[in-house]
Amino acid sequence: MRLLAAFGLMALCVTIHATGVSGAIKRLRRSAERARGFWDGTALFIAVATWMVLLHLAEISVFGFFYAWRGAMPDLTAALYFSAVTYTTTGYGDLVLPPDWRLVGGIEALTGILMCGWSTGFFFAIVSRLHRAPGVTDSHP
Repeated sequence: MRLLAAFGLMALCVTIHATGVSGAIKRLRRSAERARGFWDGTALFIAVATWMVLLHLAEISVFGFFYAWRGAMPDLTAALYFSAVTYTTTGYGDLVLPPDWRLVGGIEALTGILMCGWSTGFFFAIVSRLHRAPGVTDSHP
């Protein structure tokens, strides 16, 4: 049952990320056309990085609230901290899940790796688009 819940939380995180990245793409189409100089590009990168971090914090919170709700962590503060350390695969080890919850923590870590990779790929796509050679256009709409 906990494994099923872990996959449900993973699906919710993917949904949050997909929604956030899709929204960012819509806004970036307008902003990227106006980003002409170094400072414009830098401001755009800062905005994208901030947005990506906020998405990750929302996803960390999904797992953290779940841990607190189900009593896998002593309180919400500990649950959110544990979730952040697990999602980012930092893994300090100062807080650990009870043995029957540990697979959920592993699913969270895998989810965090995937979501961070997705953010990295998205960021790379933006950088590539802003710095491509003049006259080169995308082959897709």
